[in-house]
Amino acid sequence: MILILGILNMLLILFQISSGLRWIKVPFGVHKKTGSVLVFSAALHGLLAIYANYG
Repeated sequence: MILILGILNMLLILFQISSGLRWIKVPFGVHKKTGSVLVFSAALHGLLAIYANYG
């Protein structure tokens, strides 16, 4: 699960960078929503990794 979230986060980061630099043309709403998904999945990824390491 941690690995899957890590891969998802990497893909979301690449999407955010490419859409922010206008390499990919997407509406601002899509960019904003994927940013919110990125924040949530990164937090979940970090919490699960901490729990797996210390729990």
